[in-house]
Amino acid sequence: MEKDRETATCDFCDTEFVGTDGPGGGKFDSAKALAEHTLSFWPDDSVSTPYVVCTGGEPLLQMDKKFVVAFHRLGFEIAIETNGTVLPPDGIDWICVSPKIGSKLILKKGQELKLVYPQSNGDPKQFENLDFEYFSLQPMDGPNRVKNTDKTLFYCRTHPHWRVSLQTHKFLGIP
Repeated sequence: MEKDRETATCDFCDTEFVGTDGPGGGKFDSAKALAEHTLSFWPDDSVSTPYVVCTGGEPLLQMDKKFVVAFHRLGFEIAIETNGTVLPPDGIDWICVSPKIGSKLILKKGQELKLVYPQSNGDPKQFENLDFEYFSLQPMDGPNRVKNTDKTLFYCRTHPHWRVSLQTHKFLGIP
């Protein structure tokens, strides 16, 4: 990984646009411009490594090697949460796959597999032989969130291969 950060090269095309939503979002002339803009939000006095998490829709429809190189050159670690239907460029530091039942899963290795639970036809056992370091179940949100949380806790207690993953912002009422 460190070798990729030092030796990777790419041309930053003036016609390439990368967009983001939310505060500070917009369109950027290049992956380098996006990485520099993102770094501008990092506190100057921070001693921690800059860290960017790319989430969906499906972030791998937009991320490419230029993105990875630009962020690594500025010292970022890069994480992604993907549905696993698109292969990532090399060099992403943390890959979390959150498969959607019924979709064709082609990304079958990474750091974490996170499954929303329960899903119709979504038995967690079907994913246990994939090449991930961590296997997490996340209670399905919605009107049955309390019931789904109880089911998730029970499943994880009785299947120690899995751990519970919670969307803390939802429990705190943060949109």
